[in-house]
Amino acid sequence: MPAQPSRHSTAPASRTRRLLRGVGHLLRALALALVIAWGALALHFALPGPHPLVLAVIALWVTLGLTALFAPAWRRYRPHGSAARQPLHRGLQRASLATRLAFALALLAVVIWWQQLTPRNDRDWAPDVARQLVVERHGDRVHLDNVRDFEWLTPDLARVRWESRDYDLSTLASVDMIVSYWMGPAIAHTLVSFGFADGRHLTFSVEIRRERNEAFSIAGGFFKQFELNLIAADENDILRLRSNVRGEDVYLYSVGLTPQARRELFLAYLDEAERLRAEPAFYNTLTSNCTTIVFDMVARIVDGLPRDPRLILSGYLPGYVHDVGGLAPGVALETLRQRGYIDPRARAVPYAAGSLAFSRAIRDGVPSATPPAADIPERSP
Repeated sequence: MPAQPSRHSTAPASRTRRLLRGVGHLLRALALALVIAWGALALHFALPGPHPLVLAVIALWVTLGLTALFAPAWRRYRPHGSAARQPLHRGLQRASLATRLAFALALLAVVIWWQQLTPRNDRDWAPDVARQLVVERHGDRVHLDNVRDFEWLTPDLARVRWESRDYDLSTLASVDMIVSYWMGPAIAHTLVSFGFADGRHLTFSVEIRRERNEAFSIAGGFFKQFELNLIAADENDILRLRSNVRGEDVYLYSVGLTPQARRELFLAYLDEAERLRAEPAFYNTLTSNCTTIVFDMVARIVDGLPRDPRLILSGYLPGYVHDVGGLAPGVALETLRQRGYIDPRARAVPYAAGSLAFSRAIRDGVPSATPPAADIPERSP
């Protein structure tokens, strides 16, 4: 007759099973809590309608979710005592099943609604992002409509001016990266400015496309609150706004690209502008923002660029570009940072001095990374 396992030998196995069951229950509860939080935030940022109605829908969602979260405890409840209590147990089991089924249906409805949200280009936009860049190309000649050249009076008020401009890509002379810090050392807005032989500069900025009276929200950027827009602007508008009007800390770095790479990057911006006009897209704080979209364009031109956390924590982007050899060679990053701080120079130039004076002033003392090898051809008549 085989020996029966002792009570002491089965105890560890029993404790292990209980522990594993407990961990499983905890992980399921955590996953459900995350789903509840995601749904509440998605409804908050993306559900249209009067605010009280949105709050009511969120309250219903959270109530259903929390009820489903605690429903398994009802199912496991075992009343002690007489058989008269057994109907209570069966009722709790049915209620648990019904609650979880109701939440599953609500989750399905939210997911279907979420998938059907589509970006648009026909909303009532804030004035500074109301227009989209329109591009015409004829060889090296590029004609751009809706280039922004606002005169900013306050962070929210400007004299509105949209212009048409012509550029000759054969005179493209430089590329600069501008990093504007607006919320601590890790978070910054990234802009790219192209310089031409005649002294003009054109700055591109990937931005959220806010509706009128809508404010930026980092959290909302995860939940389809904003569309994307690509702004082409005069430096006397878009950089002065950040350094002089908003009081952000703005740094300019010369980027070392070959003439061919400069041209391809400029054209990549034009392609992105045309794509967004034809196919609106949502902004995403993590995956489709002012830095990641620029990186994707550059990565198509420069082979072998590594992914790096500094592409997300864009305040540290200059360190990344320096590490891959994209800034002025032989100059320490801290030196580039000190000389690239444009705010004092920008504030010394009045708006009336004009774009050329502003662009010259903010580059005074900034080490150049532009290869000096080839002369830039004259503009053809």
